[in-house]
Amino acid sequence: MINGKSKGKTNRIDKINSEFQREIYDIISRKLKNPLVTAMVSVLKVDTAKDLSNAKVYLSVYSKDEEKRKTTFNAIKGDAGRIRHELAKVETIRKVPELRFILDDSIEYGDKMDKLFIAINKGENK
Repeated sequence: MINGKSKGKTNRIDKINSEFQREIYDIISRKLKNPLVTAMVSVLKVDTAKDLSNAKVYLSVYSKDEEKRKTTFNAIKGDAGRIRHELAKVETIRKVPELRFILDDSIEYGDKMDKLFIAINKGENK
C-alpha cells in the first residue's frame, strides 16, 4: 500500500483515465458531428472516481472568438449523454461513469503569460 491506496487500484484508474481521455477526444473530434462545436478542443485530463460513478473531463477550448469558445464548450456539455453512450460502445468496462465536463483555462492563461513576458523582455532590451 502507498499512501493508504492499493497500487493495483491506482494503476487501474490511471489506465481507465488514460483510455477515457483518448476515446473522449476521438468521439468529440470524429463522431459527435455537432455543428455548434466550431472551436479547437483538447481533452487535458480525465479524473474518474474509484467506484466509476462519475468522471470529471477537463477540456481546453481554443478560439480567438470568446462566443465560439463558450458555444463549443456548452455544446459538448449538452452532448455528455451521447458522448457517454459512444464511450460505452468502445470501452470494455462494466460501468461507464457519468461525464462532467470542466473548462480548463490553464493553456490560455499560460499563453497570455508568455506574451506578457515577451513584451516585458522587448521593453527591457531597448
